[in-house]
Amino acid sequence: MAHNLYIDETPESVTNSKGLHLITQSTPNGQKVQIMLEELADVYGTTWDTTFVNIGTNEQKKEWFLRLNPNGRIPVLIDNHQSPPFPVMETSAELLYLLKLADKNDVFGFKDEFERSEALQWLFFWHGSGAPYQGQTNHFNKFAKEKIPYAIDRFKNETLRVYGVLEIRLSGKYTGEPREYLAGTGKGKYSIADIGTWPWVKGWSFTGFTEEEMKPFPHLLKWIDRIAERPAVKRGTGEKYSLPK
Repeated sequence: MAHNLYIDETPESVTNSKGLHLITQSTPNGQKVQIMLEELADVYGTTWDTTFVNIGTNEQKKEWFLRLNPNGRIPVLIDNHQSPPFPVMETSAELLYLLKLADKNDVFGFKDEFERSEALQWLFFWHGSGAPYQGQTNHFNKFAKEKIPYAIDRFKNETLRVYGVLEIRLSGKYTGEPREYLAGTGKGKYSIADIGTWPWVKGWSFTGFTEEEMKPFPHLLKWIDRIAERPAVKRGTGEKYSLPK
């Protein structure tokens, strides 16, 4: 079937791909899907191709990219097993797509509907209430041409508030049972809820928070360290995804 997803300017690495293809840069958002693919590779041998874009050059605003994601944001996942190829935008949607496509045993999801609902709640919580605040903290604190104290303080405080919500969940403050992961019964199970949250939260120091400011979140810090030790996480945030020089 003919389609209009690809044009002459589309990189050959994209147009020539025959399976799953990831267009990414190793930002927190890119790392979510990079980690998920690496985890799936460890369990199922999942394979994919990768195209790197440098968002600092606004490559993601060019027509070839906007045909795949009109929002002009990385990452983009393309399933070339479908005809025509099926592009997926938005990291939470991409994680869920991969979960359904490639995780037949729900290693990173849940078969129980209530546990699945928990995973969705925490995945969407960070997507809607965490990443936007921490992203704006990064912008106003590090990249804005004009330093606006109100904006810096507002987004910094909101990010810390969201960290506090994660701390409540992981500490078991209201249940009496500390957790190791965000979703699932008992201590929880490592899942897309954690994969969709961790790449941002682990960057608390880059965002500008001090160790003193992070002291109220001991369970969150342990969660960061726990996930960081996973081999797939190390690969998904490592040199493999550095921009080509």
